[in-house]
Amino acid sequence: MAASSPPRAEAIVDLDALRHNVTLLADRAAASGAATMAVVKADGYGHGALPVARAALEAGATWLGSCSLAEALALRGAGISGPILSWLEVAGEDFAPAVAANVDLTASSVRELGHILGAGQRAGRTPRVHLKIDTGLSRNGCPAAEWPDLVEVAAKAQADGHAEIVAVWSHLACADEPGHPSVDLQAGRFQQAYEVSTAAGLKPLRHLANSAATLNRPDLHFDLVRVGIAMYGLNPLPHPEDLVPAMTFRSSVALTKRIEAGESVSYGQTWTAGRDTNLALVPVGYADGVPRLLSGRLSVWLAGRRRPVVGRVCMDQLVVDCEDDLVPVGEEVVLFGTGERGEPTATEWADTLGTIDYEIVTGMYRPRVTRTYRGQR
Repeated sequence: MAASSPPRAEAIVDLDALRHNVTLLADRAAASGAATMAVVKADGYGHGALPVARAALEAGATWLGSCSLAEALALRGAGISGPILSWLEVAGEDFAPAVAANVDLTASSVRELGHILGAGQRAGRTPRVHLKIDTGLSRNGCPAAEWPDLVEVAAKAQADGHAEIVAVWSHLACADEPGHPSVDLQAGRFQQAYEVSTAAGLKPLRHLANSAATLNRPDLHFDLVRVGIAMYGLNPLPHPEDLVPAMTFRSSVALTKRIEAGESVSYGQTWTAGRDTNLALVPVGYADGVPRLLSGRLSVWLAGRRRPVVGRVCMDQLVVDCEDDLVPVGEEVVLFGTGERGEPTATEWADTLGTIDYEIVTGMYRPRVTRTYRGQR
């Protein structure tokens, strides 16, 4: 049988690095008496939801978080049996399959809670519900003015045996900016919402802390923290943390050539060689997750050092200036990784583009990018 061809573009996910990060985060949470939810939405931030979920549970997480019912049900279908929370559904979503699969659901309105309760009746099972209060992010979550009504309906549903109200929760807008006044403002609003729920006879868990608050606000850990980006080794805070990026994005040299001074490279001829030089062609481009906006601002790790990408990033390829070095065809090209050898990182890409590293790694979930795993057990 012929050997398979090497991948043109490969995202390598180091599950041992992910376990290291989850253990660090779970230990921080446990010191405050809180459990840890590993957020694996968006196919595990581009890392692969199922392998990531399994590794996170092995490393100390006891809950999983997903954005959609489809994501949660895929985890259930793969044999994940622990608590899974799903929190954002489209209008008209049928909650019954999720209730039947014992997926925890979020209610941000009386209307949404009514749909969940109806699904419980159809499924013949009591739904597990988390009530979400909007404390200042102004996205999903119940407005404060409507919160007492939602709590009242939820409390009656629980008293009647039609629902189990598991938790009250919210999400922070600026926890990645230490000292931002909105964090304490949201925490105060959250406490008020929690007190409304307990006054109605509910005894819910509380969860508010995201990755940043897990790392720098132990007072907001409450009963459960939700860790996302930090679990993947990308630091949401401006100060160092012992996190290891879990993803490396790489390709290889497909062709080399020498050009003379005065010759230009790629569309628009935006770069012209000032001297005779060697070029290496790499078969990845913006169709593989390399943003075209990095043209002229990108370097890669190739043959033991950083080298600049010259000319525009194309749909399927980019070109590296190797000067007088003779780089062999087939040589590994690291586009981003952990940074420990000096290679670029996903965070560096994000900083260059004026975005966040979440967008970079999530964008690696593409048909032409082969995803492989290290540390799989």
